[in-house]
Amino acid sequence: MEDVTDPSFRYICKEFGADLMYTEFISSDGLIRDAVKTIAKMQVTDAERPIGIQIYGHIPDAMVEAAVRAEAAGPDLIDINFGCPVNKIARRGAGSGMMREPDKMVEITRRVVEAVKLPVTVKTRLGWDEENKIIVELAERLQDAGISALTIHGRTRAQLYKGTADWTLIGEVKRNPRMHIPIIGNGDITSPEGAKEAFDRYGVDGIMIGRASFGHPWIFREVKHYLATGELLPPMSVCDRVALAKRHLAKSLEVKGEKVGILEMRRHLSCYFKGLDNFKETRLKLVTTTDPAEVYALLDHIAEVWG
Repeated sequence: MEDVTDPSFRYICKEFGADLMYTEFISSDGLIRDAVKTIAKMQVTDAERPIGIQIYGHIPDAMVEAAVRAEAAGPDLIDINFGCPVNKIARRGAGSGMMREPDKMVEITRRVVEAVKLPVTVKTRLGWDEENKIIVELAERLQDAGISALTIHGRTRAQLYKGTADWTLIGEVKRNPRMHIPIIGNGDITSPEGAKEAFDRYGVDGIMIGRASFGHPWIFREVKHYLATGELLPPMSVCDRVALAKRHLAKSLEVKGEKVGILEMRRHLSCYFKGLDNFKETRLKLVTTTDPAEVYALLDHIAEVWG
C-alpha cells in the first residue's frame, strides 16, 4: 500500500467508516537520517484518529529511535511492519524478511515497546515459506514482548500476494488459550460476505482490508452494513463514484499541491471507474492530464456518458 494510503486516501477511507488506519510504512533508516519524504509520511490529523504510524527496519537501534520519533508525531499507536514481502525490503531482512530471524524480531519488538509509552502493534505473516510457518509460537513470543495487538496476513513471505490466503493458522492463533491480545486477520477480504466469514469461522477480533480498498474505499461501509444487517448495499453508481473522485482529488490537491496531487491521484482515478465499457480512451486522458480543471471536466464527462 506504499504510495496509496496517503492522507487524502485515508481521509476518504475514514469517510466510509474505516475504524483504524495506518500511515504508509516508514523506513526507520530514512527517519533517523531525517529524510524529508519519510518525515512527511508521519503527518497525521485529528480527523484520521485513531491512527497508527507504521515503521519497518531490521536494525534494533534504528527501530527504537524511529519509534521514539514516530511517537513524538502524535499518533495513537506505533505499528511495526514485519509483513511486507517486497524484495527490496525483505532481502535486507526488514518487513517479512524478519521471519527468518524470529529472535531478532522479538528483540526489536520488546525494545520498541520499552522505548515508547503508546501501544505497539505488529503486522506479520505466517512464516518465511511453506516449510517454516512459525506464526503460532511467534504470536506468543510477540505477545510476551508486550504488544497490544497482532495482525496476521494469511500468506508466507514466499507467496508474496499470490495464491489464496490461508486463514487456518490465523484461527489457530486466535484459539490459543495463551493468547489474550486482539488478533486481526488480513488477506483476501474483498467482500462483506468474506468479512463475515472471517469473524464467524476464525473468531478474529478484527479484520484488516488493504488492497481491496484500492479503487473501492466504500468497502468499509459495505462491510459494516452487512455485519449489522445481513443485507448487501447496492453497488455505488457511476455518478456517486464521480462525486467521490472529485472529493478525493480536492483533498489530494489540498494536501500535496497541484503537481504532486494530480500525479498521485492518477492510480486512484483509473481504479474508481474500473469495469466501464468503452472506457480506454477516457482512462488514458485521466492518467495523463496534468491540469486539475481538465480532470474535473473529464469527471463530469464520465457522469454524463456512463452515469
